[in-house]
Amino acid sequence: MVTTAATSAFFTVPSPDSIANTTRVGNGVGRVGPMKSKSASGGLQVKANAQAPPKINGSSVGLRKFPDIVKTEDETPSPPPRTIINQLPDWSMLLAAITTIFLAAEKQWMMLDWKPRRPDMLMDPFGLGRIVQDGFVFRQNFSIRSYEIGADRTASIETLMNHLQETALNHVKTAGLLVDGFGSTPEMSKRNLIWVVTKMQILVDRYPSWGDVVQVDTWVCGSGKNGMRRDWHVRDVKTGETLTRASSVWVMMNKHTRRLSKIPEEVRGEIEPYFLGSPPVVAEDSRKLPKLDECTADFVRSGLTPRWNDLDVNQHVNNVKYIGWILESAPLPILETHELSALTLEYRRECGRDSMLQSLTSLSSNGIDDHENFAEVECQHLLRLETGAEIVRARTEWRPKPANNPETAGEVSAESA
Repeated sequence: MVTTAATSAFFTVPSPDSIANTTRVGNGVGRVGPMKSKSASGGLQVKANAQAPPKINGSSVGLRKFPDIVKTEDETPSPPPRTIINQLPDWSMLLAAITTIFLAAEKQWMMLDWKPRRPDMLMDPFGLGRIVQDGFVFRQNFSIRSYEIGADRTASIETLMNHLQETALNHVKTAGLLVDGFGSTPEMSKRNLIWVVTKMQILVDRYPSWGDVVQVDTWVCGSGKNGMRRDWHVRDVKTGETLTRASSVWVMMNKHTRRLSKIPEEVRGEIEPYFLGSPPVVAEDSRKLPKLDECTADFVRSGLTPRWNDLDVNQHVNNVKYIGWILESAPLPILETHELSALTLEYRRECGRDSMLQSLTSLSSNGIDDHENFAEVECQHLLRLETGAEIVRARTEWRPKPANNPETAGEVSAESA
């Protein structure tokens, strides 16, 4: 009996009352912390149907099978055992993060270390352009996309003009002179000055097709006391063949008063270091462009109205849009059998959003009657407001479409049959 009592004193089992009260062992009183039920997090469970422990000499005693079942307040419950199974989600997230970082780093490295695998591939993969020839020439490559080709399956004249305009702006931007507007330098911006084109000449030797890559070089030179000349040279990247040459003359205009302005000395100091002393890439056509009216024009197209999308950042109609309006009055037989080979434009005044325009075209003596014999055709054009004010005078030269053109080849085969 004494042995049993002594053994029970060391391995006590608390009664239900001991959760909030004291537990007596033998003749002494011991304070035991509250019992905690076992939950899903790994605590202890107490059975509701537990029987009261037996008493010896008036003291509660009992046997327990697990000696570490009672915990004091100072002890903290041990966390549940970590196994490979419950650690899998953490490892999956870590592995996904490492994979994402690795792929991003690999992509950045490929972009920095990109090299063409074929010589005919685009040398400027991101179309950013670069300065060449001792800082005087800006070079940028363009890939002809499907939405830039016309009915002849070649790039349209508007596409080529957009390339010229894009390289001109990127040239100024790369040189660090672009502030706002179309090519405005810091000193021009202070004086509310912008560039406007007064004359442009374009010669097209061959039109690129869908998927071709063209290389556009552009540079600037002085033109008189208050003008600047900008030239372009467009080549086929794969063959080096010259596709287009263009030359233009620009002057300054106050964007608030809309009046022409002289080049201030501060502005001249900004742009003259970039002038390249070279002759024009296109010989100047000094022939005078005649004025047309309803009596001298062969074709007239009225009711042309600028849209909001036709305006540029200077709030006037983009120069490229004028070419499309000029060709609106060109006769359809010439458009079907000939392609534009030369274009001369003289800009007289700007066009606003609310303007109503007319397009007038006059053919040369060997024009419409000889187009079936593949004769070269020359046209005179005038784009004006319906009130009579001139916007642009132009001259276009047309040559027969090449025989390998699918559209022209089909017509020739049909006529031969």
